Amino acid sequence: MKKIADLYVRVSTDEQADKGYSQRNQEEVLRKYCQINSIAVRDVIYEDHSAKTFIRPKWKVFLLNLKKHKNKTELVLFTKWDRFSRNAGDAYQMINMLRKLGVEPQAIEQPLDLSVPENKMMLAFYLAAPEVENDRRALNVFHGMRRAKKEGRYVSQAPVGYANRSKEDGSKYIAPKEPEASIMRWAFEELSKGIFCTEDIHRLARKKGIKTGMNSFWLAVRNPLYCGKIFVPQYKDEESQFVNGQHDAIISEDLFYSVQDVLDGRKKISRPKVETIVELPLRGFLICPKCSKILSGSKSKGRNRYYAYYHCFGGCTHRFRAEPTTEMFISELKKYRVRPEYKHLYTLLIAEAYKEQTKGVQEEKRQIITQLKDYETRLSKARDLLSTNQIDASDYREMKSDYGGMITRLEAKLSTISNNKEDIEGLLNAGIDNLLRLNVVYNETTFVECRDLIGSIYPENVTFDGIEFRTTRINEAVQLIYLINSEIDVNKKGTKKNFSSLSLMVGDEGFEPPTPSV
Repeated sequence: MKKIADLYVRVSTDEQADKGYSQRNQEEVLRKYCQINSIAVRDVIYEDHSAKTFIRPKWKVFLLNLKKHKNKTELVLFTKWDRFSRNAGDAYQMINMLRKLGVEPQAIEQPLDLSVPENKMMLAFYLAAPEVENDRRALNVFHGMRRAKKEGRYVSQAPVGYANRSKEDGSKYIAPKEPEASIMRWAFEELSKGIFCTEDIHRLARKKGIKTGMNSFWLAVRNPLYCGKIFVPQYKDEESQFVNGQHDAIISEDLFYSVQDVLDGRKKISRPKVETIVELPLRGFLICPKCSKILSGSKSKGRNRYYAYYHCFGGCTHRFRAEPTTEMFISELKKYRVRPEYKHLYTLLIAEAYKEQTKGVQEEKRQIITQLKDYETRLSKARDLLSTNQIDASDYREMKSDYGGMITRLEAKLSTISNNKEDIEGLLNAGIDNLLRLNVVYNETTFVECRDLIGSIYPENVTFDGIEFRTTRINEAVQLIYLINSEIDVNKKGTKKNFSSLSLMVGDEGFEPPTPSV
């Protein structure tokens, strides 16, 4: 009586499965073997999955059929033992399971009579050799990728904002991809301000064009790759480190670490995060004139439409309509709108005030250098203690990680200060062009840009009592424009007047400028 067998044909990659060469060859060899040895073929199982484990789709179905229809087959044949498994431990368990079901596994090119105990040594060799080959290949890939990272090359799938590219010699690299790169730069800048939470920034970024999910976006804003750094994790005696990447950075190191401070809660944000309701652009900026709480806002349904209101809470009943308040606020902005005929004067005076008020930058730079030397000295002392066996290697690695992180951040901050030599007059020309049409810009910009405009003019919150707006401080440059406008209004006859003294009229924090009624 003929024996009945199932043929198991497995390939390791989707490419082999698509081309079909390996599968057809295995099936042909197996069928010829069955024909020569008078074995009837019941079924052929085609698999295109890894043999590292037995969690394979077709194999699981095959086992279920064996359990449902016992004694329907006696053999499961394959060409070599590495087609069956590449893991010795899993293979022995599966062989025992098949035998309990009355099925004998056999490799036709490496036949073994497993009833002979000595043959189990050969089986161990056949199964261990592919496993060793897999482990060696994986280790070679790991070391190759680690070496590439140390050289500053990114070797994985490009994150959002970048794209994988190839040079003429075939080497791979990543390059910024527009418009995603600009959107990610915008996202980092918005996160550093702390006005919106990460979920809001992600939602707004998706509207701008990126297609990444929330989890991928969260990993992206934590990835130092965007500031030109590649992280090399710890391995054996080698410590973790950051290396300069060969790719182009999308953001500066200072901006990246500023975002990390916001996400980790190290950077205090004075302005609360608010829900993004377009009809309430001043929500989170206004203070209740009665109880000094920050006003909330909501929409109420009227007879024909919804009406937005700013209102207090916690027992205070103060409230007022949002729409007229916004119109009054736009009129308030006109006080800070520059006069076109005096554009050059504004630029000169604000540039002078800027240079006068940024004298403290050198002092900040000196303090950063002092801190850098302090951390470098601490790291050097820790290295000396390690060399004299006064501390453990694990303690030294922990100290080096802490001190190294602080040194990296301070160096990034120092680099930003040292390289911050922009043409202030050029920046002012662009900014003053917007101030020329300040109230129009407010109406034409997006909701996020609108809130940025409010925050840039009013660093502190604003009190509105229904008649006028009051604040403890406004932006120094905008305040100077207000003072220049006031002097111009006084000079009604148009006679020449020296405005150079106005650069000294920009007040310190806490100064409350005159607040005429709107």
